[in-house]
Amino acid sequence: MTSIKEGAFVLSDAHYSPKRPELLNFFKDIQNKKLQPTQLILMGDIFDLLIGGVSKSIKQNQEIVDVLNDISKKIEVVYLEGNHDFNLKNIFPNAKVYSLSQQPLPATVMNKKVLLAHGDFNAGVGYETYTALIRNPVILFMLNIVNKIFNNIILNKLDQHLDKKDDCKKINNFEEIVKTRLENHYKCDYFIEGHFHQNKFFNIDNFKYINLAAFACNQRYFIVRFENKELLQCNKYLGD
Repeated sequence: MTSIKEGAFVLSDAHYSPKRPELLNFFKDIQNKKLQPTQLILMGDIFDLLIGGVSKSIKQNQEIVDVLNDISKKIEVVYLEGNHDFNLKNIFPNAKVYSLSQQPLPATVMNKKVLLAHGDFNAGVGYETYTALIRNPVILFMLNIVNKIFNNIILNKLDQHLDKKDDCKKINNFEEIVKTRLENHYKCDYFIEGHFHQNKFFNIDNFKYINLAAFACNQRYFIVRFENKELLQCNKYLGD
């Protein structure tokens, strides 16, 4: 079971691309020890598009991949795969990488039980079929071949689509939606997930639910603090 450390940085939904350099600068500050987390917990969709087995997606993120790999040699990096970044174990060999099928991930903090997830689980038969297919090694192999033959046309189209998405949209009735998904299904003290980008905290049954802010929206990340009333302290990365 994963143990969450005091002083850990928790980060979700950065949706990094070369057009969004803030995350690279953030990781470089950790690499250079300007920022000193005890542990780095990445809650999925850290990249706008990073797929193990699809070479173009790795190449266009190579600089930040190398920085994160260097960080993972120095501190524990826990990486929960999202729907934009998956099949990552070979890309980040020193990190503890958890696939969608392993989420919600049990963890402990202050003798409390925590469940961690990117957030795209239990999303219906259609979505679950899609996620299984897109992660299939044979399909990814074919996708990589086709993408190379047609001069990266598939990934270029995906990049154009992702550039137009609104990552900071407010979801109406979010609390009711979450309760329908989770109520009476999980036993824990904290349930923490990303994916929805809402930065919301509320109680469900006997546990506290935390939906993390998206780093992509305003460079918010969280620090685990044991002495505070709230487990996670929200911070904003200001860079230089």
